[in-house]
Amino acid sequence: MLHTFFESLFGCAHQRTTFPITRGRKSLGTHAANRTYVVCLDCGKEFAYDWKSMRVGEAVQAPPAAGAPVTLYR
Repeated sequence: MLHTFFESLFGCAHQRTTFPITRGRKSLGTHAANRTYVVCLDCGKEFAYDWKSMRVGEAVQAPPAAGAPVTLYR
């Protein structure tokens, strides 16, 4: 409960993320092929990931999966 209170005041710190994921060419169009990203396990936001510097980058807009319904959580 305390964690939820602080998150509502200050937002998510994105400290818990997935292992970097690289989408293959078949799953997306050619413009976004081989894009590496991580996902925050607390809020679900996606961030670009740079393998060379091993750093999490800017937040990216996640494209909806083909045929999947779009759900918004708030």
